[in-house]
Amino acid sequence: MDGAIVIDKPEGWTSHDVVGKARRIMGIKKIGHLGTLDPIATGVLPLVIGRATRLAQFYTRSDKVYEGVIRFGWSTVSYDRASEATSEKTEPAIDPAALEAALDQFRGEFMQTPPPVSAKKVDGRRAYELARKSVVVELAPARVEVYELTLLSLEGALARVRAHCSGGTYLRSIAHDVGQLLGCGAHLEELRRTSSGEFEIAQARTIPQLEALAADERLIDALVPAAQMLPGMAAVFVDDLTASQIRNGRNFPASPFRSEPASRYVKAVTRDGVLVAIGEAVLPNLYHPAVVL
Repeated sequence: MDGAIVIDKPEGWTSHDVVGKARRIMGIKKIGHLGTLDPIATGVLPLVIGRATRLAQFYTRSDKVYEGVIRFGWSTVSYDRASEATSEKTEPAIDPAALEAALDQFRGEFMQTPPPVSAKKVDGRRAYELARKSVVVELAPARVEVYELTLLSLEGALARVRAHCSGGTYLRSIAHDVGQLLGCGAHLEELRRTSSGEFEIAQARTIPQLEALAADERLIDALVPAAQMLPGMAAVFVDDLTASQIRNGRNFPASPFRSEPASRYVKAVTRDGVLVAIGEAVLPNLYHPAVVL
């Protein structure tokens, strides 16, 4: 069970809750997740299982796709509906043209300040932990990129949007900032992640579905094997002797006649489809095992 399983996270659960539940269902302790989802959010939460947890470092900046609902009329402490209001509650009439102009400020590359209630670390502690103790923190802006920000519908004070963005982008911050631009306040009412890196909502299993697979001893049906993860990374096929040498830290060659262009990383995969390691280029066509499974 070395690989990934995509969970459709239910509302009200933290990402840590999902990991804990998966550990109990699968009877495996070594499980992590790729990218935190807020409790109000649902959708794609990839879990990495067993030795595939060592691949998590390659997913820190994976693109994400979200669908969300922005409620205009008031702002909140956390920039979503999970906390108290910070402005008077109103029911504004939103002009579609003005909303499009405001959304346009958040398309492309820009510096974004994370929400004060977030998983960002301040002096080694999560911002949300400090917020719970009423400690005021100043989070540094980070460069993010929004490849697509589409207004899907506008009904009264509710706007449904779809966003395709770089890892580390907060749709909560976009909702809050758009509300500030329009002068009426806003927060995120709903959020669903439909894609995270190569993982899509079509692959996702609910917690009850995962429990049913475990009961039928068919958990393997939900597993994306480690060798199939990171599909954008070229694969180098290795024989048993080379695989053994790689596991002992030896560099390994990649054929100079491969059709793929030279890249910083490659996957060393056995002929029967087992991922041995991620190799990092040290010379043209020569790789050092940076991560060994």
